[in-house]
Formats: sequence, structure tokens, C-alpha cells
Amino acid sequence: MADIQALKERFISLYGADSAFPLRVFHAPGRVNLIGEHTDYNGGYVFPAALTFGTTMLVRERSDGQVGLASTNFPLRKQISISSVAFDTEDGWTNYPKGIIRELQLRGVSVPGCDILYSGAIPNGSGLSSSASIEVVTAFALLTLAGQTPDKIEVALLSQKAENEFMGVQCGIMDQFAVAMGKKEHAILLMCDTLEYKHVPFRSGEYRLVIGNTNKQRGLVDSKYNERRAQCEQAVSDLRAKFPELRLLGQLTRDQFNGAKHAIADDTVRRRAQHVVEEIDRVLQSMKVLEQGDLAAFGQLMNGSHDSLRDLYEVTGVELDTMVDAARRVPGVLGSRMTGAGFGGCTVSLVHRDAVERFIDEVGRVYRAKTGLTADFYVCDIGDGVQELTTA
Repeated sequence: MADIQALKERFISLYGADSAFPLRVFHAPGRVNLIGEHTDYNGGYVFPAALTFGTTMLVRERSDGQVGLASTNFPLRKQISISSVAFDTEDGWTNYPKGIIRELQLRGVSVPGCDILYSGAIPNGSGLSSSASIEVVTAFALLTLAGQTPDKIEVALLSQKAENEFMGVQCGIMDQFAVAMGKKEHAILLMCDTLEYKHVPFRSGEYRLVIGNTNKQRGLVDSKYNERRAQCEQAVSDLRAKFPELRLLGQLTRDQFNGAKHAIADDTVRRRAQHVVEEIDRVLQSMKVLEQGDLAAFGQLMNGSHDSLRDLYEVTGVELDTMVDAARRVPGVLGSRMTGAGFGGCTVSLVHRDAVERFIDEVGRVYRAKTGLTADFYVCDIGDGVQELTTA
């Protein structure tokens, strides 16, 4: 967790100490998806978990209808009028909180003027949901300031809508849901189509989750994310020849898909759909093996997920593949896969605690030798979702 006292001092240096309003502190985590990638927008199961690090937000009301936006992570600062919120490419990261303000206003929430300081511990562009963390903490905090008791599922939904409509990124619900609804030492089995979910104890025993950041930056808007989504929609359209009521790939079982996949005319579109259907099946298998305490079997499913993302969905790339290949060669690693949208970002590996140091050394060395990039590693715990922090 961030050093709250240092952040308070930073806040006061930016916005001043004299105010009739109290300074409040909120936190939303990053998230890692343990398995189930590119299934969320296809109405399938995912299995994410909130992390113990994320975005801390300090906020204080002001009475002049202005909103101050600042971050310890970026030099860009903005002051906007609460009455004229609009997207502007040159406004960079501040478009994320602006999108939340606009979405709240569209829902009839009277958003107060305020000064805000963000401090993010999530590497931007890493695939650990820095944007969803900013969105969810902003929505939760501003609803609280507006005198409401936020419903966390509604916070997730409005955050997703802001990213879809204000930012122009057609993300699914998983990231915002996991950030809002996380629970310490639990993963979330989430059906993205219906939002049916349950918290599942993740008993990793002597194994630790290690996230490897490739430090290859990628933005979802500029990636082929929207192209993959369109290909999945095309697959659904083709499959309606066999299943007239089909809306989403996630409605098909693996056997149903295998019996009808010839209806998909384009080979590339067929491979995209095959990944989605088989990945959803891997999530369900993961639930079973984890309930039995079989971490080795879960590791094999992680490996299968990455291989499918590499070969069928084609969203990995040299950096992610290099890191995963190196990880799997380290004794004590049960499984390793990319996590997030791909095209760079992060891997997640299940590593025996006695092998963590060796893992970081060897994977980092191999990765640097092949790519010229220096990786960062995070040994992770699973934490809670968005909340207001009580500080002295």
C-alpha cells in the first residue's frame, strides 16, 4: 500500500491546506487474470484475482465547480469545469477520470467539484488493469462524495461503460469487476455474460504467483484488440447457421463448437473462435482441479492457455513468448502464461517459494539476452477490491 502520509503532504503541496472539506483516501487494486483470456467479451468464464497493490486516490471537495486532476505517475495536470467534461487526446491519462465524471453525470449523479491526486503502483500498459483501477476508484470515491453508498457491481458496470464510450476501448467487464469485487486470498469465478460470480479460495500453499512485466508498452486502443473482437462476432454470425439463437461464443460447449465449426468460412476466424471455446473449458477444468488441491494440473492448464493464445488467437508476441518459455524451464514452476490482452504486458507464473529467487534471476537474464529489454517481477498476494481507507 502507498505511503499515505507522504501522499497527503504531496496533495497539500499541490492544492493547499486550507479547506472546509476533509481529505479522504480511497484505494482500488490492480488485477491479474489467472486463466480465461479474451473470453470476457465473448460471454465466457474468467478467473481473475485482485492484487494487494493498485491505485490510491486522495480527494477533497471544493465549492467552485472545478476538478483538479494530478498524479504522482505523470507530469500532466489538468483543471476542468465539472459542467464541461469532454474527451481530448492531448489530456492523456486524465481522460479516464473525466470519462467516469461524464458517465456519473449521465446517470443523474450530482458530482461535486473536487481536487484529486492519484498514485498508482501498477505499471501502465502492463496488462494489470491500471486503467480499470483508476476508473473504479474514481467512481467509488465520487459516488461516496455525492452522498451515496456505492454498489460495487454498479461501479464496475459504469466504469466499463465509460471506457467503452468515452475512451473508445471495447473492453469486457472482467477488469472493472475484479478491481471492484476482489476479496483477499480469493479468486473470482465470473460469468461475464450474466455477471454470475462466486469468490473461490485460492490455496496456493508453498507456491507463489509471480508476475513478470515485459516492459513492452502497448495500448489497447492501438492494438488489434478490437479486430479480435470483430472476428469473434463474425464467428457467431457464421455459427447461427447451426445455432439460430446464438448471441455469444460463450454459449457453446466445446462439443457443440467442434460439431459446427465448419460453418465458419474463414480459417482465421475459426481459429479465434476455437481459442475462446476451449479457453472457457480450461477455466471450468481449473475450478475442478483447484477444488481438489491439484496445483500441478492447474499449472498445465495455464500452459495450455498460453499456447492457445500464441497459436490460435495470436496475441502473444516475441516478448511474452520468450518470458513464458524461460519460465517453464525453471525447476519449481508449475505453469506460466501471458495475462491481460497481450501484445506485450505481463505473464503470470505459479512458482514454488524456494524457486522464486532463481526464477527472477534466470527468467530476467534470458529475457534480457533475447529481447534487449529488462523485465520487472512482482511476487504477489491476492487482495481486496475497491474501498475507502480509514487513516489516522
